[in-house]
Amino acid sequence: MAQQIRIDEITPGYWRAAISNPPINLVDLDTIEELSNIVGRLEADPTIKVIVFASEDPDFFLAHYDVLVDKARTAAMPKGPTGMHPWLDVLARLARAPVVSIASLRGRARGAGSEFALACDLRFASAEKAILGQFEVGVGAVPGANPMARLGGLAGRGRALEIVLGADDFTGDLAERYGYVNRALPNDELDDFVDRFARRIAGFEKYAIAQTKGLVDQVTLPDDALFPPALDQFFISTARPETRARMARLLDRGLQMRSEIEFELGRHVADPAH
Repeated sequence: MAQQIRIDEITPGYWRAAISNPPINLVDLDTIEELSNIVGRLEADPTIKVIVFASEDPDFFLAHYDVLVDKARTAAMPKGPTGMHPWLDVLARLARAPVVSIASLRGRARGAGSEFALACDLRFASAEKAILGQFEVGVGAVPGANPMARLGGLAGRGRALEIVLGADDFTGDLAERYGYVNRALPNDELDDFVDRFARRIAGFEKYAIAQTKGLVDQVTLPDDALFPPALDQFFISTARPETRARMARLLDRGLQMRSEIEFELGRHVADPAH
């Protein structure tokens, strides 16, 4: 299996995770396994203080889950340490890890890619180049990792519903206005800003970082019990013939390829031709 995520130690305490899974950085079973291993290292290493996740593809951060992976294989994956499905497990453990996780968003982060970004502690986005969205309702599915639970706290009920029910794309600057991301920056300033911020945190004491983050987690993170029912609904909804038909039409038109469909997915899920 080809490595999808390369870890670089920028300074003691500061890691950078570079994502590369051509052609469009789909999330698949190998992605989940690699992320689980990375989170395990974050939990166990007493020196790591901050990790930045960024894509080596300027057009795609994490496109979405690979819809061609056999759903039975996905459902049968062994449970993670939390007792949840490994995708839910990775996101829950990342959110609670005693390390600051930062998503540096350039390109598209939809579906599972958006769910991953939401599980990170902080999200900084390119105002011009970042695109976020939860497109699942547009194809007749329920978002599987319950991004609604995280978006409700970040954006409020009305905007959370607008994001998930509208199934549309959100540019970096609009995502900032909604609370979907912390901050949107000019594209040519994003990398320097994130690097400076990560180095700043890496210069602080791990004890203070971990303890303070843990206290924030207690009052802001959704209960883990909210997540498995959403994944159950995802599997039920994606097995429906109506959802399968919508997905098949998108695949015929270029879904999962470097195509107009993927570049403008928010528009295409609402296209009458779909």
